Amino acid sequence: MDPELEAFIPFFPELDLTDPVAARATAAALSASAPALDISGMEVEDRTVPADPNVPVRIYRPRLAQGAVVWLHGGGWVMGDLDSEHPWAARLADGSGAVVISVGYRLAPENPFPAALDDAYAALTWVFEHAADLGIDPDRIAVGGHSAGGGLAAGVALRARDEQGPPIRFQLLNQPALDDRQTTWSARHFTDTPWMTRDRIAVAWRHYLGSAPASAYAAPARAVDLSGLPPAYIATAEFCPNRDEDIQYALRLLQAGVSVELHQWPGTFHGSQAIVSAEVSQRQIAELGAVLRRALAA
Repeated sequence: MDPELEAFIPFFPELDLTDPVAARATAAALSASAPALDISGMEVEDRTVPADPNVPVRIYRPRLAQGAVVWLHGGGWVMGDLDSEHPWAARLADGSGAVVISVGYRLAPENPFPAALDDAYAALTWVFEHAADLGIDPDRIAVGGHSAGGGLAAGVALRARDEQGPPIRFQLLNQPALDDRQTTWSARHFTDTPWMTRDRIAVAWRHYLGSAPASAYAAPARAVDLSGLPPAYIATAEFCPNRDEDIQYALRLLQAGVSVELHQWPGTFHGSQAIVSAEVSQRQIAELGAVLRRALAA
């Protein structure tokens, strides 16, 4: 493991996803401790997407931005909101020069699948339909997310393809949660890796799926056909239970004729880029921005 990351592991708080309220408080406290970013060079605005129910979004607009990404936070579908995602959405906007629309989707277990996916899809549709008012090029809209949010982004891309919905330019998938079955080598062997363990991921999937059977929109690795999807960037962490399902998804996309950039970050663990003092984290954050900038170039 990267020594700069390993030094922080003893200071991680306990995370019990069987108690969603406590888990949300823990995650919020960690996010609040992230170093602040100077956002004086961009506009930040809270809006509401009309839906049933309405979906809160926070829009980050750097100067001269035209391309955009509908961004979905991580947190195992159980944790996270617009405030906890603020440090990372702002960094993505700053690094990419793109408009970032951070989505405050409904959380499980109170709102199991398909609530979060419906919220994410409503946000994408709203951004596309109001692109002119938002100052966004409708041909330069991406979807992206981290962890559970990455899985949601992949599900949104599948749904948009199947329903002939808004055209998506690109998928930015950072350590996405794609497969509820947990049968890969990394899912079976990384049982006690930092922050996100096999058991925590299993609990998160149970919260998210509720009583519904897993579908391709909930767990995109279950999709039989991956053709016709937007180009993708997929980043994985070496010591992450999701690692192998993400790599397999990238290979299946390639085999389906979808252009993919895959980056496996050595010495990292799930979510470790939040330790922004580490050199490898700085490179990860910078790469997300640079990849999105290239993908949305005119």
